[in-house]
Amino acid sequence: MANLVSHVEINGKDADALREFYGQVFDWNIQAMPEMSYNMVNAEPPSPTVGIGAGPGNSYVTFYVTVPDLQATLDTAERLGGKTVIPPTEVPGYVTMAMFADPEGHFIGIIKG
Repeated sequence: MANLVSHVEINGKDADALREFYGQVFDWNIQAMPEMSYNMVNAEPPSPTVGIGAGPGNSYVTFYVTVPDLQATLDTAERLGGKTVIPPTEVPGYVTMAMFADPEGHFIGIIKG
């Protein structure tokens, strides 16, 4: 597979409760990042990292794929019926990412790599 899944994200209303839940269910060592209301499970490569966070709106689980060109990938997704949800965005010190919805509305993240 040319572009690998590099990150999985679990987002809900209470990041702390989700961190405790997944930590206990899977015996994961999870690093809290309170400044971002986020938590990271650092996996050994080639396994993807897992992020657990909180935010407004619906709870969701999504995956992120590492691609060489975020905008080109968004353009292809849109040409095939998808829609850009988050344009290329830098999270300083962490990652440059974007997100699109597939034709049925599922959110897929992409990471520049």
